[in-house]
Amino acid sequence: MKLYLGIASLLLACFEGVPDARGAPGTVSLTPHTAEYKVKISVLGGRLETQLTTSADGYRGRSLIEATGMSSIVVRGEIVESSEFGIVDDELRPLRFISDDSLTKDKEQVDLSFEWDDAQITGTIDGEPFHADLEGVVHDRVSLQYGLMHDLINGVERTDYLLQDAEELKPLTITNLGSKPVKVPFGSFEAIGIQHQRPGSSRVTTLWCVAELDYLPVVIEQRRKGKLQLRAVLEEYRPES
Repeated sequence: MKLYLGIASLLLACFEGVPDARGAPGTVSLTPHTAEYKVKISVLGGRLETQLTTSADGYRGRSLIEATGMSSIVVRGEIVESSEFGIVDDELRPLRFISDDSLTKDKEQVDLSFEWDDAQITGTIDGEPFHADLEGVVHDRVSLQYGLMHDLINGVERTDYLLQDAEELKPLTITNLGSKPVKVPFGSFEAIGIQHQRPGSSRVTTLWCVAELDYLPVVIEQRRKGKLQLRAVLEEYRPES
């Protein structure tokens, strides 16, 4: 199972922008950080770590998911995914995405470059050449999370996003569930519920996101045909200085 984090955009309280080298003047920049989650997938336990750092081109996002405890005896390996991305004209744009999967039966290997000047996506998927036209604001599995967070903290409203999920381009439609108190190991928060579902899919992803953490999700749930398949809760958050 590929776990990508998504947060939908909606009209929330607007923030006064501050200039930043990684975004146009007037935008609020993302805070580099490391976040750790406790994950439950069916009867198996695991951990998810996401990390955001700055880079020469803007930012680098990285996620790692692996089994823990007794589950690591049954399920070995990990999924490590990374994305280099920058901010152009107040939009977050992925530049390169790499995925190395030694955890699932697919054992997927992906290396994609987003060539915005030429409107092309090129690279390899499982060693085979891949090429696609780059149309609209397209994200990879890692940049999607940060693109949505960037939109939220800057008061940008979107209801649809495009995800380049390996060789497949997937439209995502967003629903705002409103707010409610949420308690996780890291603390108690008033969280915004965001739900996204691909048209025609039985899988629904729900995220509970917190304004004081740049709309980072503190709870992530995935259901298929109404049955809970995955739940992740935030255990630790460390902003980087």
